[in-house]
Amino acid sequence: MEKIRGNIVNLKEEKIFFGDVIISGGLVFDLVFISEEEKGERYILPGFVDSHIHIESSMLVPSEFAKVAVRTGVVATVSDPHEIANVLGVDGVEYMRLNGVLSGFKFFFGVPSCVPAVLFDRSGAVLDSRIVSEMLESGNYFYLSEMMNFPGVVGGDLDVKAKIDAALRCGVKVDGHAPGLVGGDLKAYVGAGITTDHECMSLQEAEEKIRLGMKIQIREGSAAKNFDSLIDIVKVYPDMVMLCSDDCHPDDLLNGYFVGLLKRALSKGVNLFDALRISGYNAVKHYNLPVGLLQKGDSADFIVVDNLSDFNVKKTVVDGSVLFENGVVCTNSVEVEVVNNFVENIISVDDVKVLSPCEDSVLVRVIGVLEGELYTHSEVCRLAVQNGEVFSQKDSDILKIVALNRYQKAKPSVGFIRGFGLKKGAICSSVSHDSHNIVAIGVDDESIVKVINAVVASKGGLAYADEDVVKVLELPVAGIMAAAPAEKVADEYRCLLEITKKSGSIVKAPFMTMAFMSLIVIPELKISDQGLFDVLEFKPTSLFVNER
Repeated sequence: MEKIRGNIVNLKEEKIFFGDVIISGGLVFDLVFISEEEKGERYILPGFVDSHIHIESSMLVPSEFAKVAVRTGVVATVSDPHEIANVLGVDGVEYMRLNGVLSGFKFFFGVPSCVPAVLFDRSGAVLDSRIVSEMLESGNYFYLSEMMNFPGVVGGDLDVKAKIDAALRCGVKVDGHAPGLVGGDLKAYVGAGITTDHECMSLQEAEEKIRLGMKIQIREGSAAKNFDSLIDIVKVYPDMVMLCSDDCHPDDLLNGYFVGLLKRALSKGVNLFDALRISGYNAVKHYNLPVGLLQKGDSADFIVVDNLSDFNVKKTVVDGSVLFENGVVCTNSVEVEVVNNFVENIISVDDVKVLSPCEDSVLVRVIGVLEGELYTHSEVCRLAVQNGEVFSQKDSDILKIVALNRYQKAKPSVGFIRGFGLKKGAICSSVSHDSHNIVAIGVDDESIVKVINAVVASKGGLAYADEDVVKVLELPVAGIMAAAPAEKVADEYRCLLEITKKSGSIVKAPFMTMAFMSLIVIPELKISDQGLFDVLEFKPTSLFVNER
């Protein structure tokens, strides 16, 4: 048996007492009360749980992600392997699960429900209702991941219904994804068995969903940041809220990750016990996770911090094993296997030309970027025509955006986007939700082609290029993750950010934001490898606007 003495935080009874945590066989064997008075500078409390995250968006494989997470007191994640599923299907999901198991950290993977999210978006795999049912019935997965096809739910799509029915039959939760859904459609969506949503933008939207029985996951990721808009809902509905990151790049992981959210919640007036509940307790209860909450008989999953304001993590324990202590990470070493699905598709300047139907000027649909949001505006702008072509117009901050299929040889689709601010060069990524085709934004056609071909040559990555420079952060694992430690990936990513900002980008997280410009289930206007998509109408739309 092992004994750890300190101020024990009991979330169930909302009290703190000085005592001993007795550990045996990976379990909390006993909690020994010594005094009601808090003593010393050591607090023992349940570990944090990220209630919704795509590990792939960290650009780290699970075993490398775990090395960062344990430093910040996170002991478990509710992980949606949707990204790698779009690339490699069931094999990709199993890759994530098995790599995570070897780390010693608690990854709870769900079965992706929407691969692909929309048939207009061509991905590397398809998970139909039969495959989803088989995966759920295996017992290796803990929930049905976010159901993004809310029109399919509301409209009674048979394949969508079969996936939800399979989850309910297996007794697991169904995660939601319903940006802006209200009224009768929302009631139908919740009534189908959807239990959570991480896409709320306002208190009003969150409260309507909570009143219908949904749990709200307040998201604060590298691109989408809804924390400040939603945190006050905790003061009214503390048992109906969880914290999540959704998508988090490695530099943000290394800069505090979940501890930062907890401290911000306290600074916004959320009381200590409610702040701790939304940081893990509620997720454990909602998903019925085998994660300990520092109760007798629980798994020994807990953290030790120096105080209850700074939450400097001194020790992280999972299943009784120390995974982090006094600055040293003790997770298992796991060899990173490289798996991928990437067809070489080199393009030329002719492939990204936009030929105009008019001689002098033309009206085009433009994707309008909103800082800190995954939503976009659908704008109509008049652009000049030069020698029969339409080019980026950097003075108006209207740049070309190009999407290229990476699973088969095909011509790219080309559109226009406003809000990135680039003054020279181009950026590109093979991390582009949800199908992870290649997406690029640039000032001139030559830079766009150069940066896309650099990513193709690397079989995945993030990149910047101009007439003088090409810089690539290689992501060889499924074209979306690195085979390297977090610190190396974060350093290379910071270098890319720096050169992109020096080239004029005004977006805080340009690569993460660009990755969501192809997510054609979030309004209003997005682009896939097959062209522009009007999400409000939920159908393809044309680049040019008819002026008649």
